Amino acid sequence: MDVTLSELLASFMESPLVLWVRMLGPLGSEERVTMFMELVDGVFLHKVMTHIDPRPTNQRLNKNVNNDVSLRLYNLTVLTRHIRTYYQVQNRTHCSRTRQNQTSRTGHVKTFE
Repeated sequence: MDVTLSELLASFMESPLVLWVRMLGPLGSEERVTMFMELVDGVFLHKVMTHIDPRPTNQRLNKNVNNDVSLRLYNLTVLTRHIRTYYQVQNRTHCSRTRQNQTSRTGHVKTFE
């Protein structure tokens, strides 16, 4: 069973993650190929991530990718770093709070051996 590029694109654009991202804000066009390109250049996804974690990053995004693969790759690398940093900070915060809660309840830190 051969699947065409058009069918793959249609399936991707109707996936739960893409539908969730589209609910967060309009992409520039309703045409599937244009929406796909706006997602893969990293600019719109970076805006979404900045709403989730507004702490500034020291890296600037290339807003005019113009189908340049190296610029797109750079943008997606910045995005993945931002996501990774966000989750690392969230995990450290959660672990710290858990440890504080354990200490305040028992007067000492519970260790697992």
